[in-house]
Amino acid sequence: MQEFAVVVIGAGPSGGHCARLLAKLGHKVLLVEQHESFAINNFSSAASPLEILEKFDLPETVVASHWRKLEIVASNVYRQWQAPQNLGIVFDFMKLREFLAKDTQKHGGEVWLGHRYLKCRQEADQMIVELKPKHGEIVAVKTQLIVDATGYSRAVIYPHKKDRPSFYKATGIEYLIEVDPQAYQKYADSLIFFLGYKWSPKGYSWIFPMDNHQLKIGSAWINAPHKIIQESKPLRDYTEAIIKDYLQLNEYKLIEIHGSILEYSSGLQDVYYRDGVIAIGDAVSTVNFLGGEGIRHGMQGAEIASKYIDLFLKNSAKDSIQNNQNSFDNYQKEMQAYFANKWNLSEQIGKKVYLEYSDARIDQGVSYLKYFTIEDMIAILFYYDFSKTSRGIKRALLQKIDELISWISSLFRSSDRDQF
Repeated sequence: MQEFAVVVIGAGPSGGHCARLLAKLGHKVLLVEQHESFAINNFSSAASPLEILEKFDLPETVVASHWRKLEIVASNVYRQWQAPQNLGIVFDFMKLREFLAKDTQKHGGEVWLGHRYLKCRQEADQMIVELKPKHGEIVAVKTQLIVDATGYSRAVIYPHKKDRPSFYKATGIEYLIEVDPQAYQKYADSLIFFLGYKWSPKGYSWIFPMDNHQLKIGSAWINAPHKIIQESKPLRDYTEAIIKDYLQLNEYKLIEIHGSILEYSSGLQDVYYRDGVIAIGDAVSTVNFLGGEGIRHGMQGAEIASKYIDLFLKNSAKDSIQNNQNSFDNYQKEMQAYFANKWNLSEQIGKKVYLEYSDARIDQGVSYLKYFTIEDMIAILFYYDFSKTSRGIKRALLQKIDELISWISSLFRSSDRDQF
């Protein structure tokens, strides 16, 4: 039976980055992915600020496109911003995960594709992990620690469904289409987000540019009752409405349609560590409730987790797993310190916007965004810095004062002309 210091289940961005970091630290790592190829589930969208490449030491080869424009479209109002230079990227999800896996191998780790996680059990001071290859018999490996990077399924940290707490659930669907070069150029460097009942009640929709004249058009919503909306159409109808009514495309090539769900723990009350298993990424709700962005935050969580995994593995020679049960208390504390305040505020705002606001209220909010700069919008959309809204209020007040002064001045000018 093969032995590894740590087995990472799930080769998504958080799992791949975690395995890569641990391999660089010299640990014997096994990264397990249930699909036989990263092309099989090349589904996720991820628009991120430009700094992400340097922050996580990623090459340009993982980039599908760059963006320098933002647009927010509501049912009856829209706002747009742009910069002369690139502000961010859209990931090629397949190439990102491939790179992380290859970098894990480059630094001495192993990657097993086409292996599905079955179960684990503890024997003495080690964990036994059972994996099922797509073509072959069940394989068991020994390890000191298992990393649950299985996303919303949380397959390792919650072995029994009855133990799972309640989660907010969200559903998403996305179309990947290929358009002619002329149509593509209109959206080649833009991120477009849609709000309101027309485009995506109980959530939001988007258009992200990819390479090869391709666009990703998607919609997502929260699976919870809306305060006002009683009935809605199927989610895919809203995605198709963007293609038909906003893009006004009569001809395009449909590459694929894919969908998924997310589960989010309100107040970030996830289990971070249990019985030799540490959870990372979407398994501990690093996806943001308001923005739905998960890749960048999952990788950040992996960086935090890898420090404590490294310490655990270095100390495991001295202490048993039982004696190390509290080794990850500080991991949970650091994750809470990093995410909790902004994530809890994002959750509160998301519930109001997606599940309570009227369409008119959403229109009004988007209209108000005219007082924001593109730097403000990036701070809000990607860093959840809601203090920027106060600056927008100040600008709005100043503009109203200027308008009042102009109006009073016009009255005086009119009065002077009448006297003359």
